Amino acid sequence: MELIRQHFPQLTTLQFEQFALLNELYAEWNSKINVISRKDMDAFYERHVLHSLAIALHHDFKNGDTILDLGAGGGFPGIPLAILFPFNRFYLLDSIQKKTKVMQAVVDKLKLHNVQVVNTRAERFYKPYNVVVCRAVAQLIQLDSWIKSTRKSLTELRYLFLKGGDLKDELNVFKNKNRKRIQSLKIISLSDLYSEVFFEQKYLLDIRIHA
Repeated sequence: MELIRQHFPQLTTLQFEQFALLNELYAEWNSKINVISRKDMDAFYERHVLHSLAIALHHDFKNGDTILDLGAGGGFPGIPLAILFPFNRFYLLDSIQKKTKVMQAVVDKLKLHNVQVVNTRAERFYKPYNVVVCRAVAQLIQLDSWIKSTRKSLTELRYLFLKGGDLKDELNVFKNKNRKRIQSLKIISLSDLYSEVFFEQKYLLDIRIHA
């Protein structure tokens, strides 16, 4: 928790309590359902919470932004972001029921009234949103195709995707296919945001695109 306090000193008492409770909740659920790598639980705040919140260090959600966490898994990055931005609406989407069960239990315990957990495939999700976040779910081209399948208008979207490793080929494929749709594309090294070794060769992709 000290890592969270260090990087986000502006937290309210309620937010700090919600973040503090996360470790206990995930440890309990992980003993029943393996939603997080068990070796990562010892570094839970660094590898899951702080990693998720890298999005917030780069981008400040505006009033009225509605955020879709695509393939939310156990709830990252969506749940930490929903704690930090209580006045924004979040949809946490995953097709695997056991994962949405855990997310719903955590959301209920934390009383996150700005979050809706949805158990469906991305291609079947039609509710409105203008920002998409995700963490290492699939290749960019695949993520974009899932989103395009339900967004037929020319609405501009913001993609904030956490990824790691060598992204050169993945980015080239994506850019070559979407040159007319991409408004801007930035690659933010998480090493520029955090000093911890874990964040080396980890990145945040910030893409403005027509859906």
